[in-house]
Amino acid sequence: MEVSSVPTENELFSAVDALLEEVAQDDLPSPEERKRLREAAGLSQEQIAKALKSRRETIGNWESGVTEPRPPKRAAYARLLEGLAARFPAPAPAVPEAFTGPAPAPVAVPPSRPKTAASSTTRPAASSRRPGAKKAAAKKTTSAATADPRFENGPLAVIDCEDGQVSAYCVGGLVLDVPAKSIPALVDWTLTEAKLGQARLHRNGRDADPILVLTASALERYGLPATLSQEEQRAGRLAAGHKVIKQIEKAGLQLTQRGFGPWARVYRDPEGSKRRCVQLCVLPWNALDAREWDKKDDPQLPTMHPADLARYLGLYAARVMTPRGSTATTGLELMTALRPPTRAEKDPDTGEFKRAFNDDALTAVYDVVECEVPDEHPILKGKFARHHLRTPAEMLMEEPYDWCRPLTDEECANPYLVVIDLNMSFAAAANGLTVGLNGPTHLTSNPKFDPALPGSWLVDLSHVDLSRVQVGGRTVDGDRLPSPFTPKGDRPEGPAWYATPTVAYAVELGFDVAPIEAYVRTQTGRYLDPWYKRLRDAYVETMADMGVTTDLTGSEFLEAMARRKQVDPTMALLETAIKATAKGAIGKLRQRSRGQVPYYEPYPALNRETWRPDIRAAVLANQRISLHRKLMKTAAAADLYPVAIGTDAIVYPSPGPSPLDVLPHTPEGKPAPSTFRLGISPGMVKHQGTQTVLWAEQQFEEHGGVFNIANLIKTDQTAGEGE
Repeated sequence: MEVSSVPTENELFSAVDALLEEVAQDDLPSPEERKRLREAAGLSQEQIAKALKSRRETIGNWESGVTEPRPPKRAAYARLLEGLAARFPAPAPAVPEAFTGPAPAPVAVPPSRPKTAASSTTRPAASSRRPGAKKAAAKKTTSAATADPRFENGPLAVIDCEDGQVSAYCVGGLVLDVPAKSIPALVDWTLTEAKLGQARLHRNGRDADPILVLTASALERYGLPATLSQEEQRAGRLAAGHKVIKQIEKAGLQLTQRGFGPWARVYRDPEGSKRRCVQLCVLPWNALDAREWDKKDDPQLPTMHPADLARYLGLYAARVMTPRGSTATTGLELMTALRPPTRAEKDPDTGEFKRAFNDDALTAVYDVVECEVPDEHPILKGKFARHHLRTPAEMLMEEPYDWCRPLTDEECANPYLVVIDLNMSFAAAANGLTVGLNGPTHLTSNPKFDPALPGSWLVDLSHVDLSRVQVGGRTVDGDRLPSPFTPKGDRPEGPAWYATPTVAYAVELGFDVAPIEAYVRTQTGRYLDPWYKRLRDAYVETMADMGVTTDLTGSEFLEAMARRKQVDPTMALLETAIKATAKGAIGKLRQRSRGQVPYYEPYPALNRETWRPDIRAAVLANQRISLHRKLMKTAAAADLYPVAIGTDAIVYPSPGPSPLDVLPHTPEGKPAPSTFRLGISPGMVKHQGTQTVLWAEQQFEEHGGVFNIANLIKTDQTAGEGE
């Protein structure tokens, strides 16, 4: 007689795992959702690869859809994603890659509005209030299971009025009829019925307020002026006695201290922890500055169809974040959204939740350091005579390069000057950079330099001689390169304040440094890493939409860059906005007074935790140092020296008009290691323009000497804008 054996626990678990593997064959989220879940949890591809005993490249392929996980790792990966999905609900539906008109409705909306005549669009019967009305369905790019029902209509809407009918154009082609007859009613409709907004980018952050973009016709419909008066423009807001302001007050709504300006916040008191705020973006009042959001020489937004505008801003919201004002303001807000200063923490004794500070964020306004602040800062009041120009020994002067030198006779034999431009150079410089998160500690009495401590160091680097330097066994003529220690490229003349990356580079080059004093931060972290990654992904994805991908060869890349703006003009605008976001945010870390208050009086920006001039200085120093390092490698590899540098644009003499004629390559045709490389990723270079050497000599003669020609050489007039 057979005796049935009792299965062991391991056998049962193995059987269950086998079932899970079978079930997991078809239940994985989309590749985009896999990536979102990982980033929402703050996990890296390396961490997941280590847990699943895989390679990082494998995880990347799963997230891009190149390959699919196979048993037994598929079941484990599915279990991980299921757990993450439970903890991090999906944000609003992703924006489609191309606008295809509104979703099914009685009459379609045209994709673009003619500049010479008004659009003759018939509105779909899609109202969230009108009895019996049918709401148009947006085209979704994510499954209903992953969509956040609170924000199912996307992060924003463009409000437009035609033939007396007000419509809200949302992302994905959705158009809603708006029943509101006043600004207060419009705000309440948005809060209660529109289902607009964007889920938080970090589990400890907050959801983004919905944005309503008001067109000129919407302003007329709601009794707002087409333009602000000169006095209102100076104040940056609508006059307090305007009838719309009175309507807002009468309805029990409130405005922030900024008032009703180009970017206005209208809100009701929160319900518990739920915010009730709507942000208004007034397009005719220059809310979307053409220098950041548009073509400054040929503005497109004023005549863009509302559906196209919703697509453009919706893509920006999906890839960067919901706009908060200027691109610089949005970029700064993105830092906070990805590194929230506080979180809710449960008190083990009372069981109640209380506010706790996050160790990896900027959580307070700390004391400032005299050498790090701009001239108008209150701390400098009475320190210097009026109109005194502070010296490098009195002020931290970490800025990008602005340098030019005369061409040698040998260089003049080349017919061309080719300019290459670093992609997203400030964002790339922020990647992996250790910055200070707390207040300064003053070190005196000749402290020892520590490259692990971010801050400002008073040190004499005038002894550093780079005239003949060995790089990779080859001698580099440092006299034909700018000094890495000053923005103008001059050799330092004595003690000066430097950020940690600059002093660390002097040590890297083999020179002794002896700081006199320093202000350092002891709590450190890579605060800007998630900010960089978010902008990098947004930029690379947008360029790919225009046919510029990361796998192109040199000639293919140059051709794709030349035709990209014709592929999709809206994506070209998005490219400009993303670059301006990266550059502007770094600048805002040391925002200067805009004349709101008298000199030496406190101004509003100083009250922000993100007013951190030391972090800005570290990023700019790292950008300049990284550039100099590549200049040295390029000179060593090909005896190639620049003649001018403007921020991130480098001018090289060349025998031909293309970067391929000048950038060094190996015998196999690949870019020389550690030199400049053509490509779209941040830190790689693109072609900014080409001019003749004769043209440069004429410019020098006209200006009575050598001046910086780097940013004058632009084949593409938008090259180098933003970053």
